[in-house]
Amino acid sequence: MSESSSHASEAWPESDDENDQRMTGEIERFIDAWERADDNGPPDIVNYLCLEASIRQELLIELIKVDLEMRWREFSLPKRLSEYCEEFEELQKETLPVELIYEEYFCRKAAETSVTLGEYLETYPQQAEALKQFVNQASLRGETLIRSPGGFSTIKEIEAGQVIDDFDLLMPLGQGAFAKVFLARQISMQRLVAVKISEDHGNEPQTLAQLDHDYIVRVYDQRIVDVPPSRLLYMQYLPGGTLESVTKRVRYTPINLRDGELLLDVLDQTLEEKGEISPTDSSLRKELAKKSWPEIVAWLGIRIAKALGYANDHGVLHRDLKPANVLLSGEGVPKLADFNISFSSSVSGANPTAYFGGSLVYMSPEQLEACVPQYSTQPEDLDGRSDLYSLGVLLWELLTGSRPFDDTLGAGFPSEAIEEMLQQRRDGLSNEKLEFARDHCQESLLRVLSKSLANNRDDRWQNADELVEQLETCLEPRARELIDPPVRSWRGQGRCCIILTVLLLNLIPNAISAVGNFFYNQTVIFEKLAPGQTFEILLAAINGIAFPIGIGMVVWLALQIKRAIHRPDKTDESLLIRESTLMLGHRCAIICLVLWMIAGIAYPVAFQLIGISVPLTSYVHIFGSLLLFGLISTAYPFFGITWYAVQVLYPALLQLGLGQSEDRQYLQKLKSYLRMYLNAAACIPMLLFAALTIFSAELRWLALVLCLCGVVAYLAAFWFYRQIEDDLDVFLRISHSER
Repeated sequence: MSESSSHASEAWPESDDENDQRMTGEIERFIDAWERADDNGPPDIVNYLCLEASIRQELLIELIKVDLEMRWREFSLPKRLSEYCEEFEELQKETLPVELIYEEYFCRKAAETSVTLGEYLETYPQQAEALKQFVNQASLRGETLIRSPGGFSTIKEIEAGQVIDDFDLLMPLGQGAFAKVFLARQISMQRLVAVKISEDHGNEPQTLAQLDHDYIVRVYDQRIVDVPPSRLLYMQYLPGGTLESVTKRVRYTPINLRDGELLLDVLDQTLEEKGEISPTDSSLRKELAKKSWPEIVAWLGIRIAKALGYANDHGVLHRDLKPANVLLSGEGVPKLADFNISFSSSVSGANPTAYFGGSLVYMSPEQLEACVPQYSTQPEDLDGRSDLYSLGVLLWELLTGSRPFDDTLGAGFPSEAIEEMLQQRRDGLSNEKLEFARDHCQESLLRVLSKSLANNRDDRWQNADELVEQLETCLEPRARELIDPPVRSWRGQGRCCIILTVLLLNLIPNAISAVGNFFYNQTVIFEKLAPGQTFEILLAAINGIAFPIGIGMVVWLALQIKRAIHRPDKTDESLLIRESTLMLGHRCAIICLVLWMIAGIAYPVAFQLIGISVPLTSYVHIFGSLLLFGLISTAYPFFGITWYAVQVLYPALLQLGLGQSEDRQYLQKLKSYLRMYLNAAACIPMLLFAALTIFSAELRWLALVLCLCGVVAYLAAFWFYRQIEDDLDVFLRISHSER
């Protein structure tokens, strides 16, 4: 609760002691009822409002002040003065006491609902001048208006320089609605800590103690003290301030001046204000200084997402993610703090409906729905995707300096204002917002953030690991180029004709090999064994069977990938689809090689069936020539199809968020296949020259031509090899298993 104020005292009329005690008693009883609030909801003012006309009006005003603060600043069950006026006929908008109007303004402001004083001056014109004077006077004292016995009013009186329990309070670090945070020296340990002083309420210490992660503020312990009655939660001290100060700086910094140096400047300014020294020999700070602003946003987002994922794996939702709750080390490392832990499956006795908080503007649609009774969504229905939505809002604001939705609470009832916020989220990001964000970052980061802000949680990134993987790609320029190519680029267009492209990359080398094989075998072998059109008939028959079989198998492989890209379905088969995409060139090559080897057997068998005797040497010659031309039809399509798969198809699957951390084994396997096929491509020219010169001296000219063509083809294969290997290394970097 808030401290008493002189204005609150002045609001009480002169009355006898009995009336004064009666009113104080009712207020204290109402406050106690709020502190014991359970699943049945908040207490009703009517039950604490006496009927005596002499004190009813004044008591009603004081009870509303208590109700406003408890609803707005602790329990996130907002209610507006307009609703109280509807409920109590003795309240009229034109005659509302100025201190009551201020109480609502102050509570809304503390809840960070983007409220402005101008809104109140327009809503209450009769009290406008008095309200301006009142706000100026109250802001100088930092006061609120409701009466409160003990509780947080005592905590608010704590100042730097005092010693509480084992802690020497050095300087204030921040203040929330019901707690204060100080930089303190723990006397017994002689170390600096951050101490959060609040009422002894909730499961926060037990829950936070379970979270041990690099990007979550480490909680050491808690102490319950009697004087003043409070709980001291002491934790790791981070001198770099919060992301809120960074976000504020972004708003006033031109786009072309936003980079890693901006983050370091804010850190250094914060450190200087706290009397800290900036780290001088920090490799991390040097790395951050070189990054662009979108890369800084992605870098911070990766670490926050990892923290959220870790907490979610331990049964904890944050539910109040905002820039002020992300602390920074002196090097710029973000750490999550102030978990709004009303629901933790890891703490016995935690009740998901006992307390529901958070900052409205950062809430997911489902979390907003849980704030309004008319929706069936309950706090326990939320999952980790709600926190990831809040992270999307935070990162969008950090990137552009403004939030993705124009969230302002109007003068209507809170439920109506929340409904407006929900409608904005249902409508999705406007074209203006998307174009505005596109001016600030590359397409990959915009895609990642846009999907994070999908209204339907099934359309968002489904877990923190998935979001981390996507943000990792935003840090790799080559990965960004592959995964998010311009729509009109060849990579973008290449995703539209998958089956035709794969077929052509297979058929062209096979057709060339088939023509070369026909010319060679007809000249060297079959004219001697079967003069006339016998060979042409057999060739047409065998190719008429082999080519349709090969085409059918290749089309089937390509069709599976096309369906996964154009009609994504996140099933257990996603990993198999990605494997099939990476192995597409290899599998097409194997299909070609097997069919050519079968043809090498089919030709002699067919001759035997039609009564033409084939000598053993000719049989070996036929099989060897088909095997050699089969190698040509195997090696070169492999490079073309694999290059297409790695540069176009596999990145398209990664864009869908199907996950790549499990693909390392296939990426490594493909690298080994690359070397194997490159060696095969290098051997083909030598094998061609040897075969033709040994078996047919008169075709040495053809051997020389084919050998030269083979050398050119090898050089092309080597170019593809280097391109593919470099891109595989990029995917291996962004698919590292440590999350």
